Amino acid sequence: MLKEAIYHRPKNQFAYSCHDGTVQIMLRTKHLDLNSVTLFYGDPFQFVDNRWVKTSVSMKISGHDELLDYWLVRIQPPQKRLRYAFELIHNEEKLFFTEKGFCDFVHDDFSAYFCFPFYHKSDSFTAPNWVKETVWYQIFPDRFSNGTTTNDPVATLPWNSTEPTVATIFGGDLKGVLKKLDYLVDLGITGIYFTPIFKANSNHKYDTIDYFEIDPQFGDKQTFKKLVEECHKKGIRIMLDAVFNHCGENFPPFQDAILNRNGSPYKDWFHFTENQMRELHYETFSFEKSMPKLNTTNPEVKQYLIDVGQYWIKEFNIDGWRLDVANEIDHQFWREFRQAVKSVKKDVFLVGEVWHDALPWLEGEQFDSVMNYPLTNMLHRFFAYDEINAKQFGDELQSYMHQYPKPQYEMLFNIVGSHDTPRIINIAQMNKKRVKLIKAFQFSFLGSPSIYYGDEIGLTGDQDPGCRKCMVWEKEGQDQEMLTFMKKLIHLRKKYPIMANEGDFKLLATDANTNYLCYSRKTKNQLLLVVMNKSAEKQSISLPIDIKNKTILDLWKSEEFAANSSSIDVTLEPYDFSFLLIRHPCET
Repeated sequence: MLKEAIYHRPKNQFAYSCHDGTVQIMLRTKHLDLNSVTLFYGDPFQFVDNRWVKTSVSMKISGHDELLDYWLVRIQPPQKRLRYAFELIHNEEKLFFTEKGFCDFVHDDFSAYFCFPFYHKSDSFTAPNWVKETVWYQIFPDRFSNGTTTNDPVATLPWNSTEPTVATIFGGDLKGVLKKLDYLVDLGITGIYFTPIFKANSNHKYDTIDYFEIDPQFGDKQTFKKLVEECHKKGIRIMLDAVFNHCGENFPPFQDAILNRNGSPYKDWFHFTENQMRELHYETFSFEKSMPKLNTTNPEVKQYLIDVGQYWIKEFNIDGWRLDVANEIDHQFWREFRQAVKSVKKDVFLVGEVWHDALPWLEGEQFDSVMNYPLTNMLHRFFAYDEINAKQFGDELQSYMHQYPKPQYEMLFNIVGSHDTPRIINIAQMNKKRVKLIKAFQFSFLGSPSIYYGDEIGLTGDQDPGCRKCMVWEKEGQDQEMLTFMKKLIHLRKKYPIMANEGDFKLLATDANTNYLCYSRKTKNQLLLVVMNKSAEKQSISLPIDIKNKTILDLWKSEEFAANSSSIDVTLEPYDFSFLLIRHPCET
């Protein structure tokens, strides 16, 4: 038994409370090292005849990667409090694992046991329930649709007349979005994420000048209010981009601080230092001198930004904030920001831009979600770049699936491309079949999927600024076959909640040589099998799943057939997939 690989602590994804009062407990061990794990647990104050009352339950492996097994169990604490420890068996070897380490036997002195002091419902992860059913559409306002030329800046170019540069302006605006709402409804969209719309100098608006004003090139507040109202009538939520890590160099408080230095009331709003030559230096986003970093620990800055967060909810009834460069802002600010905006609108959605392991921000007191770039990178490396095979992808996916508590996965903002990455068709080496596989995975996986505007019609583009092309509205310039594909995929996810967040996820099979994978989504009454062939060869895949006397519905082909076999055989064309719904679930 490799003791060094055994890990647990009563926190984070290893032990957490759920809204139904249960506690989910996970233990990590070396892959294929243990025969069984048993959890011994009880209430720390319950005794009978001076003996502590404990019970036991077997734990099951919920998944594994190349190195580790993950054992899981969900229990109901007798009195909302818990002491527990693990019995580990490896062939003839038996050990007891507690907070103090290892011993050779199960004992009644629970003082060494792991402790879950008390279940508080307020400690459970809480996020807006509507998000789990939302299909997002990300809009870069200057490039989506020009609804009126009356607010076009002088330098505005004719729509799609040239390749974009870092400075070009094409005149997209809020009226343009209003005019295209029926298109979004027809596509199946139920949420819009706007990159910044506030007053700024650039075309991307991440250099904010005024957080309380809409940039004139996009329109005015009246137009925005109408847009939100019309979207809500059509069942579409609105999420704005909050750039609180930094501002633009023309932000009035920054200009005052630069001009008056120590005499400025705003000198502590930023991170200023002076070198030996008495030159003024300040922290920035990246190395962009035009984007000075805000000091969010300063009480005045904190209150100013909280006021911004509340204002757009109170006045315009927006539904969410996407929080730019969220990982570079102190945690205490986000705690206070969350409380403040949730006090105005309880179910407002908070999404942080964090490109790495985001657990410190997802413990219930800061964000509801993050932009799920770790998943994005895995999908790119497997489906697009061929950097890893199906077995390696499966191992990475299993490790990823045990990185957060399960409720958090249902809220993650799942993207395959954005304004900060090349277009998905470019990432997939212009191979549409690879794109379809990626999208099929995205829309049959846990989380809240997002489409970057134009991906549904095959819009191309390399890294910024290439990925920020104008939307093409002429049908002859659109990939209509891809558009039809995306509509169908969105429709299936919305029609069958098991494809979204109602079904538990389980990886069933992968193959390193033939590059197929199979996973399931399971509820009490249904089992969905997703089979993918990520190879250039047609192949038949046999899955050892008992489907005797079962009715199977092929969701993609809309075909139903009866099965009577101890296995299921699926034949797939190159880069093809299948969604098979079994109405009466079998063991997987």
